[in-house]
Amino acid sequence: MVNLILKSSFVFFLLIGTSFGEIIKKIDITGNERITSETINVFTSISINDDVDANKINFILKELYDTGFFKDVKVKVENNILKIDVIENPIIQDIKYEGIKAEKFRKVVFENLKLRPRSSFNQILLEQDKNMITSKLRSLGFYFSKTDIYLKELENNKVNITFNIEMGKKAKIKKISFVGNKIYKDKKLKRTIISEEYKFWKFISGKKYLNENLINIDNRLLKNFYLNKGFYNSTINSSFAKLINEDEFELIYNIDAGEKVFFGDLKVELPVDYNKENFAKLYKILDKTKGEPYSINSLDKVLESIEINSLNEQYESVDINVIENLEKNKLNLKFIIKEPEQKFFVERFNILGNNVTHESVIRNQFELDEGDPFNEILKNKSINNIQNLNFFKSVKSEIKDGSSDETKIIDIIVEEKPTGEIMASAGVGTSGSSIGAGVKENNFLGKGISLTSNLTLSTESIKGIFSVRNPNFRNSDKAIYASAEALETDKLKDYGYKTNKTGFSFGTNFEYYDDVTLGVGTSNYYEKMETDSSASTLRKKQEGTYWDSFIKLDIDYDKRNQKFQTSDGFRSYYSLDLPMISDTNTLKNVYNYKYFTELYENNITTASIYLSAVNSISSDDVKLSERINIPSRRLRGFQFGRVGPKDGNDFIGGNFASTLNISTTLPQILENNQTTDFVLFLDVANLWGVDYDSSIDDTNKIRSAIGFGVDWFTPIGPLNFSLASPITKASSDETESFRFNLGTTF
Repeated sequence: MVNLILKSSFVFFLLIGTSFGEIIKKIDITGNERITSETINVFTSISINDDVDANKINFILKELYDTGFFKDVKVKVENNILKIDVIENPIIQDIKYEGIKAEKFRKVVFENLKLRPRSSFNQILLEQDKNMITSKLRSLGFYFSKTDIYLKELENNKVNITFNIEMGKKAKIKKISFVGNKIYKDKKLKRTIISEEYKFWKFISGKKYLNENLINIDNRLLKNFYLNKGFYNSTINSSFAKLINEDEFELIYNIDAGEKVFFGDLKVELPVDYNKENFAKLYKILDKTKGEPYSINSLDKVLESIEINSLNEQYESVDINVIENLEKNKLNLKFIIKEPEQKFFVERFNILGNNVTHESVIRNQFELDEGDPFNEILKNKSINNIQNLNFFKSVKSEIKDGSSDETKIIDIIVEEKPTGEIMASAGVGTSGSSIGAGVKENNFLGKGISLTSNLTLSTESIKGIFSVRNPNFRNSDKAIYASAEALETDKLKDYGYKTNKTGFSFGTNFEYYDDVTLGVGTSNYYEKMETDSSASTLRKKQEGTYWDSFIKLDIDYDKRNQKFQTSDGFRSYYSLDLPMISDTNTLKNVYNYKYFTELYENNITTASIYLSAVNSISSDDVKLSERINIPSRRLRGFQFGRVGPKDGNDFIGGNFASTLNISTTLPQILENNQTTDFVLFLDVANLWGVDYDSSIDDTNKIRSAIGFGVDWFTPIGPLNFSLASPITKASSDETESFRFNLGTTF
């Protein structure tokens, strides 16, 4: 009996469920004006003889609302007729954006908005556009902006939209703070991030305003900073802005540095067929790395060394698994090297987005060739090489399947940027002043060729120069350069001569080995010289015209950790000018060496040596214009050109010069200031040798000075102050205690 009741109930509910739907015999659509009934019917996916129930009706409603074409939709079924009644959204006739006049802001704020003229109005999209405008304005620092929307209904179901925007004041970063277990002082951390505190003199920089995008980048920079300082478990817990005044915020980063971690045991597991002797360099790197603070950069060097060793030994591709084991503050690493189960080869490269730059310029930067085994490190090096050209806003790569299972296609996608520059410079010092202007094109005709033209005027000279440089001449991996210049110098007052000089030079340089660059070239000059009336007979003999042609050889060994704001490493440079066809047969030697180190946190200490010699390899004397004067930056406390040998009242320079310069920064002063460095320095120098008249007393005496300097990086360029006190000098030397220089390029 119970079973019978259950069965009957099941049949009853089944019949109810079945009878709920109706078979559609006709579809009746009303209310539509612009959109055809056939189109609406397509949106519903309902056909004659379909069974429509409550679920289907809800589905129809959703589909029609999702089109964005309708303000209201009603759906019902009566007598096997599907009735759909719609009210269409109006058509947007015009959209206006008021309140933002600057084109640079309009382009950023209004790009990628969803509503467009002649499209259907949609309230949801309208709110999304409003929120996007607010977000874009915040990214530009306008945290107090306000956006109002005005709708004007027109005939024929059309509408105009007006976004009325009040940008308000920019949100200034009044203070940047770091809290938590931060370890390092605020000054150090401020130099790590992009955002900076608002100062009245930073009227050019946009980094002093609150910017959510920059804050996100700051978080990544801080994380990388701590990882490279050994803090393996460091985290940036939060970053937030606190309103402290009407339009001023305090930007606060909450940091948990954790404990410092050091590299422990570093082991390598090689495939059985690999010869360990071939990886001797790798084992040396591992031994050197053990015990050092943990660093992503150090880890990358190990991984790169594994790849390089493998490539050098013809192991075309390897897979590297790294097993980490943290024991207290020791991170033990095991590098397991294995040959990949399947090797891939580069079928081809596709270059995309280069509308100006020739494809060959980009391809010259590849570390991989088509047909080579695919290698991730070499691919990444290729991307970095392209970025270093400085022709592109962005460089990306995409790897796609090739025509076979063993091949890959690599798309290189670039976004070009303007490569022309207008340059201006200005400098002023107690020993003279200068101004300059010029133009530069870094990617002439899209061939990677740089053209430079500039003119410089100073207290005693005028100089014009035009130069061209091709960094990869005929795909040879060698750079070639050429230049033409004209120089007029009036040094009658202090040096006793005046000269007009024109000439040209050309040459080549190329990377000979890692960090070692060799150069060879020639320079050729025509010169006319005259001396003052009080000049000695021997000096007057140098009046006349000269033709000098030199072969120039140089070698540059650069081991700095970075070219700008260097904190570690050294650079050694030597150049030799050999006379080829010369009226004076002058031989020139110059050597520069500079060493950088960080003695303690935030400190940069440098030691540099400068040696220079000029001699005639014939019986001729060295011209006055070729004689050496110690650069002012290498001997502070003395007036430029007014030290060393003297002929009567004129300083005549020397045949030999040497300097030693030691400086150290004082980060304890204004430790939270990111733009100012205070420096203590010691300069030691000598200038001697007069070949044309041995009777002249060249005062072979060591000059030295100690002093204090300020390097202030202003928005318009670096401003340098120095206060120096001579320690030792010659009686004829002329000194100066204070010097300042201001220069900029923009």
